[in-house]
Amino acid sequence: MKWLIYAFFVIIYLLVAFFGLGPVLLADGTTTERVITFLFVVAIYILLTFVFRFVVKKKDRN
Repeated sequence: MKWLIYAFFVIIYLLVAFFGLGPVLLADGTTTERVITFLFVVAIYILLTFVFRFVVKKKDRN
């Protein structure tokens, strides 16, 4: 069951990397737009990491 949780979060991280960092690196918008998008992507990564740690710790207790 633990591998399923890890696989799920790996897929989510890859999707965020593809759809989040792609526009930051390849967009033809202004620098301000790229920075704002980058900050949102970093916030999503931080949120995902906290959720991942919470789920893994909760699973380890059971």
